[in-house]
Amino acid sequence: MKNARTLLTLLLLIALVLSLAACGSQAQPAQTEEPAAEAAPVEEAAPEAEAPAEEPAAAEEMPVDAAPVRVMALNGTTGFGMAALIAAAAEGGATQAYDFSVETDASNVTAALVSGDTDIAALPTNAAATLYNKTGGKVQVLALNTRGVLYVVSDGTETLESFADLDGKTVYVPAQNPTFIFRALCDAAGISVTIDNSYAQPADLNSAVAGGQVSLAVLPEPMVTIACSQNEALQVLFDLTAVWDTVFTPGSLVQGCVAVRADYAAENPDAVALFLQEYEASVALLESDPAAAAQSIEATGIFAKAAVAQKAIPRCNICFVTGEEMQTQLSAFLETMAAVAPESIGGAVPAEDFYCILG
Repeated sequence: MKNARTLLTLLLLIALVLSLAACGSQAQPAQTEEPAAEAAPVEEAAPEAEAPAEEPAAAEEMPVDAAPVRVMALNGTTGFGMAALIAAAAEGGATQAYDFSVETDASNVTAALVSGDTDIAALPTNAAATLYNKTGGKVQVLALNTRGVLYVVSDGTETLESFADLDGKTVYVPAQNPTFIFRALCDAAGISVTIDNSYAQPADLNSAVAGGQVSLAVLPEPMVTIACSQNEALQVLFDLTAVWDTVFTPGSLVQGCVAVRADYAAENPDAVALFLQEYEASVALLESDPAAAAQSIEATGIFAKAAVAQKAIPRCNICFVTGEEMQTQLSAFLETMAAVAPESIGGAVPAEDFYCILG
């Protein structure tokens, strides 16, 4: 009896093997002639199910659990265009994961780029150039985000019709970049102006202007809007971006940009490209819906008051410029700065690899 069961079991196994072999030989041509015939015997389903497992390969380029893109922005105009994206990411509305932070001190942003504690950052163009020079090319620029934001403001006692009328005047200007830009414009116009840096910080000069302590000053937005709201006698005399375009390459006064660590851009081109797409849409909101953009600016801590931000937006010259156009405009600006104050850009105009141009 035991031998019979053993024999029966052996015969069944042989029959099963032969049956499977027959099914396998018949299924192969069926797949070639009629792809839908994959729903063959149940025994065949397991091997065939392996093919769809390769389909999610595209998702491996941007896995759901990928490390978030770390992005820093300075409060103020260089961060205005990023506000909508920061707000969307906080609500889960961004396409990829981000870790955003808003800083009040530019040195924190530059230090994070150098140390690798952030991947992308919005900061002044001269700061990006300085980092490139100091790190041997480890920091690149991705996009321009802010053109000129400087204006000559009067307390109402000066009646000037043209920029040349500043000749012989004393003008209070914040230290560093505003002074370098204003000096370049005065030199190009051939006028002699006494530049007073007594109020080195824009906020301090803003208070002095609003309080009527100075008669002529160069202020950036949104400080201009704040000062004018506090002192109705103030007048905006000259838009220095417009003046710049008459004496230098038009469009080359660019004060803000978005920079990236060169290593990160090389290793994560898809993440960087996706960031640029979402950032461009965020900047576009400033033009299409300034009120909504201003609410995001306040909510994300980029500026304290939405109402002031909304009023200042038209004079902030927020932009989104990438590729060869970015390189043309920024290189022209940096060449001008190198002639006026080379120390402001780290001593030299960056080489072509300073510009991260995707695709």
